[in-house]
Amino acid sequence: MTLRLQLVWLFVLAIPIACVAWTVTHEEILHEPREYCKRQCKQARTILKRKFFYLFTCEYCFSHYVVIGFLILTRYKLLFPDWRGYLLALFALVWVANQYMSIYNRLRLDIQHERVEIKAVEEEVKNGKADDHELGDRRTNRRQAA
Repeated sequence: MTLRLQLVWLFVLAIPIACVAWTVTHEEILHEPREYCKRQCKQARTILKRKFFYLFTCEYCFSHYVVIGFLILTRYKLLFPDWRGYLLALFALVWVANQYMSIYNRLRLDIQHERVEIKAVEEEVKNGKADDHELGDRRTNRRQAA
């Protein structure tokens, strides 16, 4: 596999890895099992059991195991055709997948912030507290900040 193709695989393969890690550790569909894991990682009697359950609450930690699964499925290696290629691929995929998750998290925060800001402006308009000039200034300030 050429270096260019390996890099394409690196950035493409990190997408489903990030998706799986984020879904398990953050999304509402797995809320109940995650809450159970959170309780167990604080209340379990043995340190081994606490650490095991912690893996399902931390996207960084969990992404390592997701990457291992994907490496087994795809046999993807980075730069070297032997075990060193698997080792490099493991850490490179974890890093890229975590970058994707950070970007996604930041995007979600920005969207949530926009919604809160829009709701506040709508309330001001509804209550008649803001005139058109103030609203225009807010929009201009928000665009300049971005």
